[in-house]
Amino acid sequence: MNTQLRSERNAAFYVKKAIGVTLLLALAGTFFFSAWSKIYSDNAFDNFQWTFLDLGINSVVLAGVIARMMIGFEFMLGLFLLAHIYLKQFTYKAIIAVLLVFIVYLLLVIMKQGNTGDCGCFGDKLAMTPMQAIWKNVGMIAATVVLMFIYNVKPYKFHEYAVMALCLVAFSTPFVMNPVNLGTGPTKYESAIDLDLLYKAEPMPSVDLRKGKHIIAFMSLTCPHCKKAAYLLQIIHRKHPELPVYMVLSGHPDLKADFFKETHAETVPYFLMSDIDAFTKLAGPAVPSIYWVNNGRIEYKSKYAYYQLDPSYMLGWTGK
Repeated sequence: MNTQLRSERNAAFYVKKAIGVTLLLALAGTFFFSAWSKIYSDNAFDNFQWTFLDLGINSVVLAGVIARMMIGFEFMLGLFLLAHIYLKQFTYKAIIAVLLVFIVYLLLVIMKQGNTGDCGCFGDKLAMTPMQAIWKNVGMIAATVVLMFIYNVKPYKFHEYAVMALCLVAFSTPFVMNPVNLGTGPTKYESAIDLDLLYKAEPMPSVDLRKGKHIIAFMSLTCPHCKKAAYLLQIIHRKHPELPVYMVLSGHPDLKADFFKETHAETVPYFLMSDIDAFTKLAGPAVPSIYWVNNGRIEYKSKYAYYQLDPSYMLGWTGK
């Protein structure tokens, strides 16, 4: 009888251990994949760092630093799980806390923009809507709660040295994989631009772009880089509606709905130009072309991919 009880207890112990190890590895793997998918390329990283512009940060450099620190924190949680670092005392609690913060943010996104588009939780490796991401986070919280009850490892000797080493690796990795780009200012580009071409036929822009300061983005409805630029511009416009941002678009009118569904940029003032030749003369050979125009003359030119659309510079240039 005693032998049978011991056998049952041993079986229960190993079942709990197996479940615990499986959940712990799954959680660690999710954090590693989430961190890597956001930082492995500039394209994957852009949308994540722009999240912090959406939260009110006015500097692309500062937003990029915060984004890298958040990615480092994800790496750290994955490493802490694998190394059994203060699981019950810190790691499990930190996981639940950060996932709850993500859920609150995703709920705000749904309230503002609806449950559309990719939340960016896994960079551009795995698309998820905000609601799908919320359910993913709820599942991760549930797994963490289970681990709190069935998988707890007591701190071992020299924990503090392991903590320092793992934190150094975790937080330095995003900066090594994707170094901070400090060249945030727009490029000096003094040139005339014939904006009269916009006003030679009906319909025409409702704003007179020939007078005063305007940041004019010439974009194609089918260009993937234009869509990224438009997504960034709509973030900046929502946070700073006083900035004179204007989009001049080119493409078939039927493409507008998909363009705005992907970029959420329908709130940015825009004009759909039907004259392709005139659009090409204004935009040049490649799009997006983003010009900082002062009374009909270009003073600066921006490339969104090189972090040259920075709210702090835009506010300074316009005097807003």
